[in-house]
Amino acid sequence: MDLVPALEEPLKKVLGPATAKVMAEHLGLHTVGDLLHHYPRRYEERGQLTHLADLPLDEHVTVVAQVADARLHSFASAKAPRGKGQRLEVTITDGSGRLQLVFFGSGVHKPHKELLPGTRAMFAGKVSLFNRRLQLAHPAYELLRGADDEAAESVETWAGALIPIYPATAKLESWKIGKAIQTVLPSAQDALDPLPESLREGRGLVTLPEALLKIHRPHTKADIADAHARLKWDEAFVLQVALARRRHADAQLPAVPRKPSPDGLLTAFDDRLPFTLTEGQQKVSKEIFDDLATAHPMHRLLQGEVGSGKTMVALRAMLAVVDAGGQAAMLAPTEVLAQQHHRSIVEMMGELAEGGMLGGAEHATKVVLLTGSMGTAARRQAMLDLVTGEAGIVIGTHALIEDKVQFEDLGLVVVDEQHRFGVEQRDALRGKGKQPPHLLVMTATPIPRTVAMTVFGDLETSVLDQLPAGRSPIASHVVPAADKPHFLSRAWERVREEVENGHQAYVVCPRIGDEEDDPKKPGRKKSPEDEAEKRPPLAVLEVADQLAKGPLSGLRVEVLHGRMHPDDKDAVMRRFAAGETHVLVATTVIEVGVNVPNATAMVIMDADRFGVSQLHQLRGRVGRGSAAGLCLLVTEMPEASPARQRLNAVASTLDGFELSRIDLEQRREGDVLGQAQSGARTSLRVLAVIEDEEIIAEARQEATAVVEADPELKGLPGLRTALDALLDEEREQYLEKG
Repeated sequence: MDLVPALEEPLKKVLGPATAKVMAEHLGLHTVGDLLHHYPRRYEERGQLTHLADLPLDEHVTVVAQVADARLHSFASAKAPRGKGQRLEVTITDGSGRLQLVFFGSGVHKPHKELLPGTRAMFAGKVSLFNRRLQLAHPAYELLRGADDEAAESVETWAGALIPIYPATAKLESWKIGKAIQTVLPSAQDALDPLPESLREGRGLVTLPEALLKIHRPHTKADIADAHARLKWDEAFVLQVALARRRHADAQLPAVPRKPSPDGLLTAFDDRLPFTLTEGQQKVSKEIFDDLATAHPMHRLLQGEVGSGKTMVALRAMLAVVDAGGQAAMLAPTEVLAQQHHRSIVEMMGELAEGGMLGGAEHATKVVLLTGSMGTAARRQAMLDLVTGEAGIVIGTHALIEDKVQFEDLGLVVVDEQHRFGVEQRDALRGKGKQPPHLLVMTATPIPRTVAMTVFGDLETSVLDQLPAGRSPIASHVVPAADKPHFLSRAWERVREEVENGHQAYVVCPRIGDEEDDPKKPGRKKSPEDEAEKRPPLAVLEVADQLAKGPLSGLRVEVLHGRMHPDDKDAVMRRFAAGETHVLVATTVIEVGVNVPNATAMVIMDADRFGVSQLHQLRGRVGRGSAAGLCLLVTEMPEASPARQRLNAVASTLDGFELSRIDLEQRREGDVLGQAQSGARTSLRVLAVIEDEEIIAEARQEATAVVEADPELKGLPGLRTALDALLDEEREQYLEKG
């Protein structure tokens, strides 16, 4: 065990305080072990250079290229009026394209001597645009030739034909990180292996020290492949062990079994339903009822397409628990959604929601709402109904988690739109039960199987993938406003037609429009794609005003956004739900849970500013009644742009699981996993959630077996160390989020 500290050695002792400070502040690296796990983003081959043709604008890049041309210009300036100002222009090439480097003032002397035509070097800097050409101004560079000792050493430092390119920052170029890693690489020998030996040997994986050596100093592409195969297993396995231990600990907890009484509230509710449940709803309900009947807490994730009837399944689970003498709480991410759920649940239950009131049914219970903006008297009454057990069901926002809120006997917690809550918030609400309550987590964002295993790996999963009868198809089209302005005019005509047919419409914008600092700053001349990117996103207040005065004049247009007073928001939603408003211009506050069956059309402005899953969620707000839905995705992005391809993908399919895969492939996992689970995303460096599906599934099985055999991991010190590192990271994440 004496060897462990080698990797825990602070970088400031090994590399010096200045470098260590930059690594800590900009890359989050504090110890030798952290640095060893800072893997190369890619590798350059000496004989084959980066594509200069595809450099991303405004990003920090590292390129390996050859100097084609170097010219020194003198010019007059305020500081050097007699033409003594100097500018060095160097053109570098890699066969695929050319790139201009510029150096000014006193910074020209060294590169003027060193960057001669034919010289090869690594260059790092931020890509900018000048006179419509890409350039790097004052890039840092490192020569790649063996003429003098230092250069010979630099070639030695990147021994072999493969040059690792590290995720770098403006303050610390890739090759400086590479040199720092060479300094600490001998410590890799002391790395404790988190994988059980039988698992490693059974899968033919290299040891951890060997993997670290091969990823940082590969001689061949096979070395990189070996290292990746091994390090992916580490990430998948350590994360799955953390989740398996959580499942194991949860399974040890006692819970009150909740079985609905045969002629109770649930039966009375089912009897008054005007439709039959879909097969999917019946199957998922059975899984939930089986879990509720056990003496251990249920931990289940319910995934369902927008409109697949998740709320109905959750409500029946809540009624079953109330039947069995307990209480149920539903946690919603926003006040609009909490109010919406409360309204629709009270409507669905009718007199069954009027417990303790005149006209309430025999088995009735009370359904209360609890949100942060309620008046003191209403809030006090709701809390009283909970502590006395008068209210069987409560629907609320984060206000439910506050210390003052107490239950008589909390039996079930339903969390809606889990990706908006961290695990710790879930746990805070669960802590309000006398014994751990059962937990049902719902999401309308379809999640590929492996992401569910990675992010919600402490939960069993149920999927609702069929839509209830009576849901109408939604036609989706991309409206290219810049290329074909008449398409946009036609979009507003379509909205008018829907209203004339007795229906309603949503118009969604990315921004509210009352912000102080509108990002309309003048800048360099931009390409059309740039212009579309850089102009401020369209805003609710401006768009609503333009529509009411222009293409939709004469229609009743209202606005809805997150900064309105809760009472005003509620009033707007009520008027829209009652059909008094024709067109609702809103931000994404309508993304989740808003249910107005008469709304048939949605126009999403600047649709390219939204993620794929978000567009799918928004689109699910129309076509909820018997009339067909229409979703128009308005964009100014050019046809060939990635943004347009994304929108075309959304328009081409209504399958949320297919779209979530596209979403993951186009963005990094971190964006998609969002805040769902703390350490899950920060700890994934080489593991790709979609591509490495098999590894994740196998790692989950192996992890479950290891934890069942040795819950404390006494026989696996290396695994314990790796877990501590992962959980530290998770805890840091909690603190940042909190």
